[in-house]
Amino acid sequence: MSGESLMKDQNSIDPSTLLKYSNEIKNAADMGVETGIVIGGGNIFRGLKGAGKGFDRVKGDQMGMLATVINALALQSSLESLGARVRLFTAVTMATVGERFSQQSVKRAFDNGEIAIFSGGTGNPYFTTDTAAALRASEINADLLLKGTRVDGVYSADPETEPDAKKFERITYNEAYNNNLKIMDLTAFTLCRENEMKIVVFNMNVPGNLCRIISGEKVGTLIEK
Repeated sequence: MSGESLMKDQNSIDPSTLLKYSNEIKNAADMGVETGIVIGGGNIFRGLKGAGKGFDRVKGDQMGMLATVINALALQSSLESLGARVRLFTAVTMATVGERFSQQSVKRAFDNGEIAIFSGGTGNPYFTTDTAAALRASEINADLLLKGTRVDGVYSADPETEPDAKKFERITYNEAYNNNLKIMDLTAFTLCRENEMKIVVFNMNVPGNLCRIISGEKVGTLIEK
């Protein structure tokens, strides 16, 4: 999930939007699916934007990673208010906030029926939230990486500016790369391709979409080998 998805009317975190997404995630987890969430921090601070305004790039990215922790805490609180069991993981040590990420700890969380939230990006500057999602999905041996967006899949061009853009129901990694489709940043996309991590790009704002995907319905765009 992008951090910007939590925004509404310039509020960095809109409570009603947060609750809506939390309901979607909880419903998916209630189906018995081991669920891990990576959330961005662009609604609070984006490292690249800061670098463009004079911030040191490394410090800017560190600020952006801390912003993801704020969003993760908000999501954890919202999910727990719905009765979900949640464990928050951080990419760097923040003992009073969450548990340091490890593959074994995530497995224990899933065995306990908990939703895992991965915050702090990769823990390193110069990497995006997309890369963090691809990395965590690979590390926990996920069956599927779901990228929730505000459009209903991958298009040949931006459908918000080009109404004749063609939507892809399914596309291969190579086709997406060769057509220069801006699905994820190149590092994240390459990581998914090398690990044969299937990706579904879908509209997170349509109620029930998450559960439809998990139930096997064709929603959004599937990217695979």
